[in-house]
Amino acid sequence: MVKITPKSMRKPHIAPDLATREGRARAGRELYLGDHGFLRVWFSNLHQISPEMWRANQPSPKQVIAHAQERGIKTILNLRGPTTKGFYLLEKEACEQAGIDLIDFQMFSREPPTVEKVFAARDLFERIRYPALMHCKSGADRAGIMAVLYKLLREKVPYEEAMEQLSGRYLHIRHGKTGVLDAFFEAYAAFNAGRPREDWKPFLDWVAEDYDRAAVKAEFLQKLGKGPKLDEILHRE
Repeated sequence: MVKITPKSMRKPHIAPDLATREGRARAGRELYLGDHGFLRVWFSNLHQISPEMWRANQPSPKQVIAHAQERGIKTILNLRGPTTKGFYLLEKEACEQAGIDLIDFQMFSREPPTVEKVFAARDLFERIRYPALMHCKSGADRAGIMAVLYKLLREKVPYEEAMEQLSGRYLHIRHGKTGVLDAFFEAYAAFNAGRPREDWKPFLDWVAEDYDRAAVKAEFLQKLGKGPKLDEILHRE
């Protein structure tokens, strides 16, 4: 029987020291083995979603350099948030070497966003240097919701066009806990149901005045049914 230690009881992770041979080797193991980076060596889930924005999964140091040299990337948005793990430290180092601004903007794949996070995303899109690339681990869910927000808030495209960023094309699965991201945007569409498109309430006005985060999540969980088992089978982050 395998004994699983609760996260609250686990020892804090000690960051590998990239200045030492041993530390750099451990960082590499944390990237390619611990974070499944070996699966991303030949598959980066890389897509250009506008002339100035790309989306992808977690890049390796070599891929970071390639983004700078081949695509002129000036900013990388890390949607996973900062960590002491090797995959993050190596990405940060590569960004510094390539002259890329690394911005940590943590998103969540199984929670609807807060009002504050939506407005912070709007402000972020207005201040970063472009061309830019956003990534999470797989490039499917957190990159998906952020890409929809980018399309709505920066490009101001129609709702249906923006929602294409949350689809199987990018490996997003809505029939599980990550479907709460779809539920968030669908609540906005439901609020405007029956109105001509030109009379839809502006998205940010709805977020500020009408969006009920707790209600969106509760309704989604009620409809989810057997969704959690799918997430367990796929071992999704």
